[in-house]
Amino acid sequence: METYPSGQLPMKAWAEDDRPREKMVLKGRHQLTDAELMAILLGSGNRAESAFGLAQRILLSVDNDLNELGKRSLHDLMQFKGIGQAKALTIAAALELGRRRHLTEVRHRPQVRASRDAFQLLSGILEDLPHEEFWVLLLNRANRVIGREQISSGGMAGTVVDSKIVFRKALECKASSLILSHNHPSGQLQPSQADIELTRKLKEGGALLDIGILDHLIVGERNYYSFADEGML
Repeated sequence: METYPSGQLPMKAWAEDDRPREKMVLKGRHQLTDAELMAILLGSGNRAESAFGLAQRILLSVDNDLNELGKRSLHDLMQFKGIGQAKALTIAAALELGRRRHLTEVRHRPQVRASRDAFQLLSGILEDLPHEEFWVLLLNRANRVIGREQISSGGMAGTVVDSKIVFRKALECKASSLILSHNHPSGQLQPSQADIELTRKLKEGGALLDIGILDHLIVGERNYYSFADEGML
């Protein structure tokens, strides 16, 4: 019988929509934390902790840095109680696939020359969502895309954007500039006062870090609003 420390429950005792597998089915993979995704890979934990608790402990050992985790050998991974060769291989294989995906993206880095280019890269993500999401395109000095990151997800009326997360993503990727983007599920493309203030705040923050904000797109149904094109930057 599994015995968990006080305050911890096995994942099968969690509310159904909080369990990582069920959460992915219901809400999509972007809504899961790194620990929840790893818990799915692990499948089970050990007698003292759930798969989620084990995943948290593994990530904590590398300060939640997936790049650092990718450097760990099978032997390193197997030092964690509950990680045998099979689970270590599963983690290593998943990280290697992520690395190869990144290499593929690097080989096919599109260049953003105008707002339409950015819209084409983002429309497939944002156009048909029933809720607001905020994304950034990360660009190098040649305005080639080196990353595309979701920053936040909210409701019909808006989503909260943490500038610290935006610039952390930029610094991690060594981005020279950013293109901000979010959708308006209503289809109304005009920026709200909150959109304008957020853009100004991020532009000022980027200037301190020498990271340019090239544009902010508001994506609607088959169309978009560009802060740069409208002289709002």
